[in-house]
Amino acid sequence: MKKTFLTAEWRKLAMANYIVDPGILQKYVPPHTELDFYNGNCYVSLIGFLFMNTRIKGIKIPFHINFEEVNLRFYVRYKVGEEWRRGAVFISEIVSKPMIALVANSLFHEHYEILKTKHSWQNDNDQLKVSYEWKKKNWYQFEIETSGNPQPFIKGSEEEFITEHYWGYTSAGINKSLEYAVEHPSWGVYPIKKYHIHADFEDLYGADFAFLNQQAPKSVFLVEGSEVLIRDGGKI
Repeated sequence: MKKTFLTAEWRKLAMANYIVDPGILQKYVPPHTELDFYNGNCYVSLIGFLFMNTRIKGIKIPFHINFEEVNLRFYVRYKVGEEWRRGAVFISEIVSKPMIALVANSLFHEHYEILKTKHSWQNDNDQLKVSYEWKKKNWYQFEIETSGNPQPFIKGSEEEFITEHYWGYTSAGINKSLEYAVEHPSWGVYPIKKYHIHADFEDLYGADFAFLNQQAPKSVFLVEGSEVLIRDGGKI
């Protein structure tokens, strides 16, 4: 088993999930993995959440402990013997902390970008409003309003498919990929009342994803999150 690289809490994960033509994603698929489908559909997800109590190799880095992340990711799988490992691949990960970006890009071949970010959580009488904002040319926002308490996922649901990918994969050279394990318990999902997304996907992620500016997400949900553990990566 690989050693622990990072521990943290991922909290209040806002997720907007879009059905996408698999052909758009093929050039981003890391070697030796393949696209993962749910009910015949291929997804990309816009996700905003908060890192809390972050430690790298057990050490808290000053000013890099609590911070927002906004990412765009899609889903792959990799077969080891008879086991299919289901993982996520990141098109982009936005944070405001330079050390996080430097470490992830250098050691894990990720695609972090350093931008200004902020968040707001408002909890009032069983009504929860969660907002994540980030600035490139302009300020963008992903906001969700919920009510009630988080509930367990239904087995085989879209929510389970989106959240329970416990591996990360990145391209690491010609015919090589980096694989790392992500460990956390199953998360609960909040009932959604409404949401608002203001983002220019072409500005943020390039021409391949400009179509998302005109496409409504297939689903939007908020999950509570938990403590997470990321292990050191290995080449495949």
